[in-house]
Amino acid sequence: MKKYLTSCALLAVMASAAQADTYQATNWMAPSHILNSVAYEPYLKEIDSVTEGRVSFELYSSGALVPAPTTLQALGDGVAQLGIVAASYTPSELPLSGLINDLAFLARDDFAAAFALTEIGLTNPDMLAEYSKHGTVFLGGYSTPVYNLFCMKELGGPESLKGLKIRTAGTAQNEWIAFLQAVPVAVPMTDVYTGLERGSLDCTLSDPTNLEFGYKFKEIVKVINTLPQGTSLGATYVLNKDFWAGLELADRRAILDATALGLARAQVAYQQGVETGFAAAAGLGVKTQEADPALLAKLEEFQSGMLGELAGRTMEARGIADPSPLIEEYLRLSAKWTALLEGVDRNDAEAVGKILHDEVFAKLDAESFGLN
Repeated sequence: MKKYLTSCALLAVMASAAQADTYQATNWMAPSHILNSVAYEPYLKEIDSVTEGRVSFELYSSGALVPAPTTLQALGDGVAQLGIVAASYTPSELPLSGLINDLAFLARDDFAAAFALTEIGLTNPDMLAEYSKHGTVFLGGYSTPVYNLFCMKELGGPESLKGLKIRTAGTAQNEWIAFLQAVPVAVPMTDVYTGLERGSLDCTLSDPTNLEFGYKFKEIVKVINTLPQGTSLGATYVLNKDFWAGLELADRRAILDATALGLARAQVAYQQGVETGFAAAAGLGVKTQEADPALLAKLEEFQSGMLGELAGRTMEARGIADPSPLIEEYLRLSAKWTALLEGVDRNDAEAVGKILHDEVFAKLDAESFGLN
């Protein structure tokens, strides 16, 4: 009898443990990266709290579970239930998301770029379908801060960049640098510091958080030219569709309500990282240089031409229907978010997150969102 009772108790413990399974979250960023330490760690704790422990995640950083290029497939296959996705790694699988990332080269406001991506990804039927066909659900996006030029010498007008070797990432940046008759160079970010130091690179395009954090470019560059050369976008939170469908309605609602703050925190941290980066660079004598008016005019010329050609080029390169309506919608949403955030304290994640929640997430129907 005693043995029987012991066995029953053991079975009860095992059943309880099964009910409390921990899900997997995958992030290829280093633990210290903003999109990990700020966008993920607090968010996962909040999900655990608002679902009263029914939805709990174990976070795998630095690509320990799956690397960046296979994250979308891994999420669809259920290897992980939550992860960060960049369309640049899967251009054929996410052609519409890739198109929107091309549009990010026009961005001047990273908050507006991120929240426009979030809104269009959560509400546009074509964007919803793009993730759904891979067995996933998009839940919000991020934008890096605006890219600047970090150089080993001061820049003047467009002619001053002719022949310079400049590290780039992505089609729009490559074409822009070539448009200036400079030389776009594709090397890993980990090799940029030594490239600048040894003279194989003259400049790098980068967001200013990398002055102080991560690559510490403040230690090597001489000049920061603030010419605003767009941002880079990605999906902060992407869920496995079956996992999402299997959650209780109350838990889906609670996760939706928690997500806006997670996205806002990341953008606020990026902005604060920019401020810290510029201050740290100035402390080491790095000069900050405003863009020459002629160089700014050249950039606007390039951006105008790029926008005019984007729909046709995307149809040809990615084999999709005319994306002009999607381009127009994203640009409209970008302008909308710039206006919505005017006068808002961008260091206040709670205030920024409330606007995003009320404008987008509160309007989503937890009974149907992501289930079609």
